[in-house]
Amino acid sequence: MDRLKQASQRVPGVSEALALPPKWMNVYGDFVTKNASSVSQIESALRSLTYIIPGRFRESELASESLHSGIQLLSLYHDSLLSRAIARLPPAQRPHPTSHNRYTRYWTASSPLYTRLAQALQMIQYVELLIEMAATRRGGSKSRWRAVVLLEAVKALCRLLLLRLTNSRPLLSPPLPEREVDPRTLEEPKVDEEFLEEVEPRPASPSEDLGWSMPRTGLTLPKLPSTSDISSYLLSKVLTADDIKPPLTLLHRATTTQGQMAEILYILRPVIYALAMQHYSGEKKQSWRPWLLGFSIEYGARQLAKKDFQERVAGGLRGLTGLEREELRRRGWALAWWGMRGAFYENVTRAWLSSLTGKLRNKPLLDMLGGIIEDYEYLWDSYYFSTATM
Repeated sequence: MDRLKQASQRVPGVSEALALPPKWMNVYGDFVTKNASSVSQIESALRSLTYIIPGRFRESELASESLHSGIQLLSLYHDSLLSRAIARLPPAQRPHPTSHNRYTRYWTASSPLYTRLAQALQMIQYVELLIEMAATRRGGSKSRWRAVVLLEAVKALCRLLLLRLTNSRPLLSPPLPEREVDPRTLEEPKVDEEFLEEVEPRPASPSEDLGWSMPRTGLTLPKLPSTSDISSYLLSKVLTADDIKPPLTLLHRATTTQGQMAEILYILRPVIYALAMQHYSGEKKQSWRPWLLGFSIEYGARQLAKKDFQERVAGGLRGLTGLEREELRRRGWALAWWGMRGAFYENVTRAWLSSLTGKLRNKPLLDMLGGIIEDYEYLWDSYYFSTATM
């Protein structure tokens, strides 16, 4: 290593060239931090564009999904930049974090392994559909299902390790802090001094005077805001019970065998379902067995977790924290995606969607909605990860 350093010092320009990439990264990080709102708008516009390309232009699905995955990965990097920028602000100017961000930020700050596993899990979720598309084009159905099972196994391993690191606390989705606000909006606006010199001061009229002058001292007090402004301000400063809790207490530990089994079943469900789909992929008509197996495992894990909360937490489901209720609600809505998977989609949902798009055809505005549904039917028919929720 020392020889390399000495060689780089001898060759003119090598040390400067090696110092360029970190310098460019710092310049890019400053640009993103100072223009976070514009960067977010560009990300949203590009992401919206990729939503309509795959189904409408099927031959370009791989390119459009590559663009979508790249945008998602870049957004993940931007989130880390903005998180560091917010952390450097004075405490009074920092935004009030959500319970999700408080909990995940605690673990990312206290455990480097948690951060690496959570980032790996998030990145796999961003590129999994792209990998499935590439595997299908290269090796057909067998290569596709091998890639699907491998990705689900890697994600399950990451989640099991996260479950271990957090001392058997339920996993959140996403496992990393979410983007909060543009840090530029938290800073005081800068005024151009040259512009102030050019503008002549204009005396304010009595009608424009927003303050009240004290007769003895001559000091001016600002006018009080309206009642509605005071109420909104006070409501924004109200602290709930979850706001004053330590981050670790925002999720109850699964201390019983029943609770731990519920979380492990929830984590292993995608692997079991993918293996079942791979096993029955050779049949001409999709079998109901993988669908029934996967749905029963996820629904059973949910009911087992709710039963564990009822028995273990004081007050039952009413005693759950806001973060736990939010995650339980998210998992409940995720069950609806089983209507878009496997044999249920092939035998029930597809026929209903075809009937719906037929009724919407040749009708103003509604015809556009029917066209979007028809475009996405191709993805739902062809790819496993297009309806994945974990």
